[in-house]
Amino acid sequence: MESGLIKLNPQLMSILQNNGGQDIIPFQREIFVMNVYVAGTGYCKNIEELQQDIETNTNLTMRRQPDNEVDQYAIGLYHHQHRIGWVPMKNNLVMARLMDAGKMFTCKVVKVNRKDPSWPRINVSIYMVD
Repeated sequence: MESGLIKLNPQLMSILQNNGGQDIIPFQREIFVMNVYVAGTGYCKNIEELQQDIETNTNLTMRRQPDNEVDQYAIGLYHHQHRIGWVPMKNNLVMARLMDAGKMFTCKVVKVNRKDPSWPRINVSIYMVD
């Protein structure tokens, strides 16, 4: 049975020592958390322009917004520096608490429905980086 671990050898040690191993994060993996539709895309002022650049497999940045006046567990979803929406309120509590505790999450676009350009339906998958 294979364990999935790489045994240390002189060649691997040489790679690690040449740059201090800065580019290698041991045991890092993405754990699927959920698949949701981005909430509030219609409230993004320039969504019609931004959505043209949002395709399947586009990575979105997730940022906690604890000072949000509507939802203290708000997590904004950003394309470059523009917030395009949020993780839906009904799905964000546990993720927000994990983010507050230092856990990292990634978000990847699964599908974009552009029938209504002023309010696109963007389906995303969210993963916890562990």
